[in-house]
Amino acid sequence: MAFVTSSDDIFEDEIMKSPSAVVQFSATWCGPCQTLKPIMEKLSDEMSDKFKFYYHDLDSAPNSPTKFGVRGVPTVMIFKNGELKATKVGAVPESTMKAWLDENA
Repeated sequence: MAFVTSSDDIFEDEIMKSPSAVVQFSATWCGPCQTLKPIMEKLSDEMSDKFKFYYHDLDSAPNSPTKFGVRGVPTVMIFKNGELKATKVGAVPESTMKAWLDENA
C-alpha cells in the first residue's frame, strides 16, 4: 500500500521536499474522514506513479494542519516541490477524487 502515515516530524522532510505529494488531513472521530480513507488508499495504489500519498491525523500532529489553515476535515491537499497547489475539503466519491487528482497531476 502506498498510503503513508504522516506526522509533523516528517512533514517538512518528506512532503515539502517531494515532487508531488497528496495529504489527507483527517481525524479518527470524523465519519466522512473514515469514509474517504479507503478511497484514498485505493487511489494511492493506482496513482503511485504520479503522487506520494500521506494520511495526517490532526489530533496527534496538529502543527502542519494549522500551518496550512485546515479548518475542516477531511481536507486533501496537493503539494508540488514544497508549494501548496490545490485543496479539496470534504468527502467525495472515488470518481470525483480521481478526476481532481488527475487535473492536478
